[in-house]
Amino acid sequence: MAGDLAPTQAGTEEASSGLRSASNKSNNSLRSNPSRKSSHSTESTPLLSRDTDQRHYNNEQDNGEGNSPAASSLRSLQDRPQDKAIKIRRGPTIVSLMALSIILAFILVAGFFAPAIVQEYAMQATVFEPTNLSIDSFTATGVRARVQGKFTMDASRVSNNAVRNIGRAGTWIAREVESGDSKVEVYLPEYGNVLLGMATVPHIVVNIRNGHTTSIDFLSDLQAGDIDGIRRIANDWLEGRLGQLRIEGRADVRLKSGLLRLGTQSISESLLFEGHDLPIMPAYNITSMSFHEVLLPDRQKGMAADVSLTMFNAYPVKFTIPPLGFDVLVANCAPNDPYILLADATTDEVNVEPREDVSVDVGGIVHHLPDVLTTACPDSQSSPLDTLLGEYIHGEETTIFVRGSRIPNAGTPSWVTELASSITVPVPFPGHTFDGLIKKFSLADVHIGLPDPLAKPRTPESQPRLSATVKALITLPKEMGFPIDVSRVRADAEMFYHGAKLGNLDLSNWQKANSTRLQSEDGKAPQLAVESMVKDAPLDVKDDDVFSEVVQALVFGGKDIVLNINAEVDVEVETALGILVVRNIPTQGKIPIKPLLGSGSEPFSPKVGSLEIVDTGLKTLLIQAQVNFSNPTQYSALVPYVNIHILNNDTILGHAVAKDITIVPGANQKIPVEALWDPSSSGLKGEHIGQELLSQYISGFNTTLTLKTHNGTIPSQPSLGHALSFLNIEIPTPKLSTPGPPSPGGDDQKGPRFIEDATMHLLSSSADFTLLSPLPHSILYITYINATAFYNHTDPVGMILYDLPFAVPPGTTQSPRLPVNWGLGSVGYEAVKSALGGNLKLDAKAVVGVKIGRWSQRVWFQGGGIGAKIRL
Repeated sequence: MAGDLAPTQAGTEEASSGLRSASNKSNNSLRSNPSRKSSHSTESTPLLSRDTDQRHYNNEQDNGEGNSPAASSLRSLQDRPQDKAIKIRRGPTIVSLMALSIILAFILVAGFFAPAIVQEYAMQATVFEPTNLSIDSFTATGVRARVQGKFTMDASRVSNNAVRNIGRAGTWIAREVESGDSKVEVYLPEYGNVLLGMATVPHIVVNIRNGHTTSIDFLSDLQAGDIDGIRRIANDWLEGRLGQLRIEGRADVRLKSGLLRLGTQSISESLLFEGHDLPIMPAYNITSMSFHEVLLPDRQKGMAADVSLTMFNAYPVKFTIPPLGFDVLVANCAPNDPYILLADATTDEVNVEPREDVSVDVGGIVHHLPDVLTTACPDSQSSPLDTLLGEYIHGEETTIFVRGSRIPNAGTPSWVTELASSITVPVPFPGHTFDGLIKKFSLADVHIGLPDPLAKPRTPESQPRLSATVKALITLPKEMGFPIDVSRVRADAEMFYHGAKLGNLDLSNWQKANSTRLQSEDGKAPQLAVESMVKDAPLDVKDDDVFSEVVQALVFGGKDIVLNINAEVDVEVETALGILVVRNIPTQGKIPIKPLLGSGSEPFSPKVGSLEIVDTGLKTLLIQAQVNFSNPTQYSALVPYVNIHILNNDTILGHAVAKDITIVPGANQKIPVEALWDPSSSGLKGEHIGQELLSQYISGFNTTLTLKTHNGTIPSQPSLGHALSFLNIEIPTPKLSTPGPPSPGGDDQKGPRFIEDATMHLLSSSADFTLLSPLPHSILYITYINATAFYNHTDPVGMILYDLPFAVPPGTTQSPRLPVNWGLGSVGYEAVKSALGGNLKLDAKAVVGVKIGRWSQRVWFQGGGIGAKIRL
């Protein structure tokens, strides 16, 4: 290919900035040839004809271009031989005319007495403006390049007047210089003089008079030198170790001017590249990328990637890159470990134009995932693939490595394959953030489990547990054109309420999942609906105050609350390459939670029944009961242990404990509960309030108890008990069951009926009672009675004072005859006598001592409407 570009005008002085001439040695041959006639003129045979009508001066046009290392190298290595041509050595000639004698005399002066001046003139006055460099074709050993440019001598660039005048005179006399075919060799002195490459240069004729411009256009065969040396330089450059690079060009050039042969000159030119003069990796832009499944020759499935990218060619270089093959590699666990082969890639033929964007289409195939890529690194839980994907999905720039394939493509010279396969190029690969990948996130069928009460605080076992069906809607990247199925998920999530952190929801255990691909509509990205069952995920509460606020809102708010969630999700997916784990996908979402109580619902409304005293202490009673209540929420819960305070008048009188119970939405029947009656735990005040409560209770007054949580409700999770402590549940004091039918004429709704009937004996001044024990399994002892009976509520009938204990076993019991001190002459006593042989309703007030096991207590009693039989 030898296409031309429009000439680029850039002066040599600017184009050569950054290149420092280290040495310039030119030696004329001692041999001179006699002049002879030639049938070929110097204007017909050269490849490049001179142009005396055009002048380009560096200080007239300078657009800043041509400052590339390639252009500078061309100027330095190809132009200097012509520059040196003005150092003319003496050559014999036939002096037949006076004018010719004068010319020869001047040449002698220039050759013997002023070579240094002419050399200095040539160095400063030479201007070479490269206009185009293109690769015509690839050869078996290198490339054939076409070089185009303009050569001008500009005397105004020479600062010394004497040098400028002598140089202008000498070049005016010589007019043209012609170089013969030559071979340029380029070495790297700082790398042991390794041969970088060789170039053949055909003969060239240039006009060296001041202000004259010569267009240069020639083909040069470029051949690579020491491949190993080139590889060392390339690796140093790629790894950032190449701070500077010194290049030395050497050539033996045959020169002549007209009929005067100037002999062979050995030319050596040294150039130093450093800083910004060194080439940099061109920036590129990925314009499109897609992945899809392919069927491999072995009938297995693989993954194909099609990538299109563009980059800008900043150099005046034109060429065509043949189809190439590459190995795509990724980093291993340690920097010193060998890279891991991930995919094979190929490129089609690429046309490169000077200073234009270059489009490249790359196709790659991943045949399988090597074990070393998916195996966790030593002392780590992440594999090299985890690291690669993690950097990519977090938008971080990652690095892949590209190396030429050792398998040559058809039409690609072997030296290109050999060189490319020996160089590994790090390629920065921009990441792609997946924020918002999970569009919807919700929980259904929520089951809340309370923690193990015996667990140590701040351990996973001490935290509330959540089970639910997790539903997520994932938007797949448009680049993913292959089938994908989510098999498992896990995550670490932070939960917030009103901007304040509530805690961490630990979903770190893998949970099975299933997914359904949803077809895209209107060109939108496809979506994946994922469902997974979460089982016993711990909720680590970080702020008790926020947790209390959440619980109160759920209990008393009467409307949905919204928790914000920030999570990093690991997804295990099944693809054509096998099972892949994509880790730490960032997601944000909102979790709406319905209130525990609906509008108008009453919280729980427990009813206590089947009381049974199972143990006693000096001041305590351990009672078993069965509780019925309604759960008005849609949530269920497994409660391994819960402890709730029992209060009256804001004073703790005991506590109730439930173990290993399951709470379901709706009715919950016969939930076993143990309650400890212990008013003394609140001191004398507690004992007094407990006595009053029992007295009112057995007297049939309407009494209530308050149930309230506390920090020890769930020992391993004090924050939950504290949060629920704002919820006071008030219940009527449970009714003690009494065997048998209600007392005749009695009002059983007023309270327990311990006395079925009474018989008054007037002659013996005594009374006995039929007692119905409220305790079906325990013996109750009456240890003390100080009672007064009243007629018509106010008239005393008589008084009983008795301190001998007697037992009241379960069922019906007849008490011993108790002595009665009648109120003789009182209205009440007269009423009793009048009812002799019949019945009479009496009221009573008493202080009674009772004992159950080791527990004993004196209580007061007030009763009315007690039916009494009056007998002699």
